Amino acid sequence: MKKITQKTTLAEIIKNNKAADILMQNGVPCLSCPMSQFEIDKLEIGKVCKMYGLNLAKILKELNKLK
Repeated sequence: MKKITQKTTLAEIIKNNKAADILMQNGVPCLSCPMSQFEIDKLEIGKVCKMYGLNLAKILKELNKLK
Protein backbone atom coordinates (compact mmCIF):
# COMPACT_ATOMS: atom_id res chain seq x y z
CA MET A 1 0.00 0.00 0.00
CA LYS A 2 1.35 3.44 -0.86
CA LYS A 3 1.97 6.00 1.88
CA ILE A 4 -1.22 7.52 3.26
CA THR A 5 -1.22 11.31 3.60
CA GLN A 6 -3.77 13.89 4.67
CA LYS A 7 -4.91 14.05 1.02
CA THR A 8 -5.64 10.30 0.75
CA THR A 9 -9.34 9.61 0.34
CA LEU A 10 -11.30 7.30 2.59
CA ALA A 11 -12.15 5.17 -0.45
CA GLU A 12 -8.44 4.50 -1.03
CA ILE A 13 -7.79 3.80 2.65
CA ILE A 14 -10.62 1.32 3.21
CA LYS A 15 -9.43 -0.93 0.40
CA ASN A 16 -7.45 -2.49 3.26
CA ASN A 17 -9.80 -3.98 5.86
CA LYS A 18 -7.24 -3.44 8.63
CA ALA A 19 -7.11 0.25 7.72
CA ALA A 20 -10.88 0.48 8.04
CA ASP A 21 -10.56 -1.00 11.54
CA ILE A 22 -8.02 1.67 12.48
CA LEU A 23 -10.34 4.42 11.25
CA MET A 24 -13.23 3.04 13.29
CA GLN A 25 -11.07 2.63 16.41
CA ASN A 26 -10.05 6.28 16.10
CA GLY A 27 -13.62 7.53 15.86
CA VAL A 28 -13.90 8.29 12.15
CA PRO A 29 -17.70 8.35 11.78
CA CYS A 30 -17.85 8.36 7.99
CA LEU A 31 -17.61 4.61 7.58
CA SER A 32 -20.96 4.04 9.25
CA CYS A 33 -22.71 7.08 7.79
CA PRO A 34 -25.01 6.17 4.90
CA MET A 35 -24.64 9.62 3.32
CA SER A 36 -20.84 9.39 3.14
CA GLN A 37 -21.12 6.45 0.77
CA PHE A 38 -22.11 8.93 -1.95
CA GLU A 39 -18.89 10.94 -1.52
CA ILE A 40 -16.40 8.54 0.06
CA ASP A 41 -14.16 8.82 -3.00
CA LYS A 42 -13.85 12.58 -2.36
CA LEU A 43 -13.47 12.60 1.44
CA GLU A 44 -9.82 13.21 2.35
CA ILE A 45 -8.67 11.86 5.72
CA GLY A 46 -7.13 15.22 6.64
CA LYS A 47 -10.40 17.09 6.11
CA VAL A 48 -12.41 14.45 7.96
CA CYS A 49 -10.06 14.62 10.96
CA LYS A 50 -10.26 18.40 11.01
CA MET A 51 -14.05 18.36 10.75
CA TYR A 52 -14.44 15.95 13.68
CA GLY A 53 -11.47 17.09 15.79
CA LEU A 54 -9.58 13.80 15.40
CA ASN A 55 -5.82 13.32 15.80
CA LEU A 56 -4.63 13.18 12.18
CA ALA A 57 -0.97 12.53 13.04
CA LYS A 58 -1.87 9.52 15.22
CA ILE A 59 -4.21 8.08 12.60
CA LEU A 60 -1.69 8.51 9.77
CA LYS A 61 1.04 6.89 11.87
CA GLU A 62 -1.16 3.86 12.58
CA LEU A 63 -2.32 3.56 8.96
CA ASN A 64 1.19 3.80 7.55
CA LYS A 65 2.39 0.97 9.83
CA LEU A 66 0.16 -1.43 7.86
CA LYS A 67 1.73 -3.54 5.14
